Amino acid sequence: MDDREAREAGAASREARRAVPGYAGKPADEFRQDLMVRYLQAMASHSARTAAEEPAVAAPHVHRAARPGANKDLQVRQIMRRAVATVSVDTPFLDIARMLARQQLGAAPVVDDAQRVVGVIAESDLLARAASLASGAGAPGTFAKLLGRRHPADGGGTAATLMSAPALTVHPWTPVVEAARTAAHSRIRQIFVTDLKGTLVGVVSRSELLHALVRDDAAIHTEIVEHVVRDHLGIDPAQVEIRVRNGTVTLSGSLDKELIPRLSDEVARIPDVFEVDDHLTAR
Repeated sequence: MDDREAREAGAASREARRAVPGYAGKPADEFRQDLMVRYLQAMASHSARTAAEEPAVAAPHVHRAARPGANKDLQVRQIMRRAVATVSVDTPFLDIARMLARQQLGAAPVVDDAQRVVGVIAESDLLARAASLASGAGAPGTFAKLLGRRHPADGGGTAATLMSAPALTVHPWTPVVEAARTAAHSRIRQIFVTDLKGTLVGVVSRSELLHALVRDDAAIHTEIVEHVVRDHLGIDPAQVEIRVRNGTVTLSGSLDKELIPRLSDEVARIPDVFEVDDHLTAR
């Protein structure tokens, strides 16, 4: 990675951090923000990386990972769910609404008799139709009565008339990072997976893509302590203070002079480590 690419990666990372609100929220809010920072960093890093094999030094004592890590080869097939609730093209509006509500789904694929995906019907499609029916139903409560009918004679339409088409899909061999980019750009909660013939084979959600792209900070910390510090370099973990935050690792402590660059380089090569802030001192 040359100097220009290193600057681009750094700028992308800083932009990713600014994209997350800085207000003090609840613990759950902070957790979601941390995940989003890691997601944005993964996207930024994927865009900025080239075929360079060695980590580049962006500034004194700061190491930035120049390789995408183990997740670069992860494919959708490895994280997708194969059980998918579907609707046929002639499924009535009310039946679709009940199915999505019962199974707490945001959307479902519309398939033909050969299980080929021909479209997607989402809650937003049903809400738009429900609002249209309610506005023209006349007396208050008329739409509620329609929802209670067993036979949908309300003109609510079928999946074929309500769905969005063509459906946005990916293949099982699509890299997870590309599927994540597609989900982010399209602002959809889940992507359906099809084979070359368009036959439905699975589904992957936005949250599943996110968790596949980033590892928990605690998992990174454990790998550094157990595999790098103790097993590989033979360093007493008590000699090094290790802090991990959103993929950025801060190293503090006092070590033999020759071990400091080795430790920093080894940590920078760990998948999901974005940056190493080296505060180690020689003894």
